[in-house]
Amino acid sequence: MRTAPRPAGPATPRWLVRLVVVTALVGVGAGIGGGLVYLGLHALQHLAFGYSEGDFYEGLLDAPPVNRVVALAVAGVVGAVGWFLLRRWGRRAPQHAVVSVEQSVNGRRMPPFVTIANAALQVIIVGLGASIGREVAPRELGALWAGWLAERAGVSARERRILVACGAGAGLAAVYNVPLGGAVFAVEILLAEVSFATVLPAFATAAVAALVARIVVPANPLYAVPHLHVTPSVVVWSVLAGPLIGLAAVGFVRSARFAQDHRPRSWGILVVMPLTFVVVGVVALWLPAILGNGRALGQLAFAASLPVLLILLMSVVKAAATVGTIGAGAAGGTLTPSLAIGAGLGLAGGAAWNLLWPGAELPAFAVIGAAAFLAVTMRAPITALLLTLEFTNQGPDLLAPVMLCIAGAVAVGYVLERSRVTGVA
Repeated sequence: MRTAPRPAGPATPRWLVRLVVVTALVGVGAGIGGGLVYLGLHALQHLAFGYSEGDFYEGLLDAPPVNRVVALAVAGVVGAVGWFLLRRWGRRAPQHAVVSVEQSVNGRRMPPFVTIANAALQVIIVGLGASIGREVAPRELGALWAGWLAERAGVSARERRILVACGAGAGLAAVYNVPLGGAVFAVEILLAEVSFATVLPAFATAAVAALVARIVVPANPLYAVPHLHVTPSVVVWSVLAGPLIGLAAVGFVRSARFAQDHRPRSWGILVVMPLTFVVVGVVALWLPAILGNGRALGQLAFAASLPVLLILLMSVVKAAATVGTIGAGAAGGTLTPSLAIGAGLGLAGGAAWNLLWPGAELPAFAVIGAAAFLAVTMRAPITALLLTLEFTNQGPDLLAPVMLCIAGAVAVGYVLERSRVTGVA
């Protein structure tokens, strides 16, 4: 007599428990990685500029100005030698080449030593003042940890893809204390799929990572911005300024892409990177806020604490310094530099608008401009919106003008990028 097949029910709970455990561990590991990036970055900043209290910009102003040049020179040498060796090793042994988060999401395995070394170099140069974002390092560490866990747990290819993307988003959530922005980053940018299978693990890993990282990462928002209010003037400005900010953001994206495509591929990095970093350090003797990942300049713009024309000048120079850093061969992101540049442009445009229609709060223009500029550079309007609101601790009052400005900016960015691809422009 044939035996009836056993029901498949008991296997499902074991599979579910395994996936839940792996998801939680991805969040814990990403949180630890984000916390280590935060600690390493701030330790280097305090060491390079000799301050024990206050923020990075205050430390820059209190330290001898020559420290800016010396720190950037050291960063240039360390970064040049480090990336020269890593990339040379990767060319000779492709299995040891640097693998991006996007490539890992699509199935490539991230080599542990190379990935950690690449992230460490980013932390070192940003900590010493290089003009580039720090967000790629925690994303890479989170993706590396998630990929390793997925291999050990024996999950399916689709589950691995989701976990790696969630690990990267959780790393972003941890280092900046932006759990919602980190989760949406994974879903909107890396996975481009909104479903229970993507949203639930993205939310869980980002929340766990942010909570774990709070052991060392401050729980307060990244920028100190007062609660802002909407006025008719701000709404009209948002509609008019959106396309202009989008045009500026496309220029920045294309410049960064050109710099990336023409960066030194071999020994040239040993000359170009130190020289570029020293030039940025010399310029920083007069404009110190251009150093670092952009937080200093962003805070100045959000607070409108310096003359508007000076902040506009620093924003333009910051854009050039970031593009130059990318062109010199450095790895890193453009998230916080984009936010700072957009805030500076928004502040300047809002100040001019206030002459025609007075009464609006200047920081509101900076926040709106930051979100719109970031939306174009990230090609992710929802992520940019949420990140900006979490960074500045703004509530729903500012949502409508921010969304209007983002819509105008992204529309221009889409049209220009589509024209470039199709050869119309």
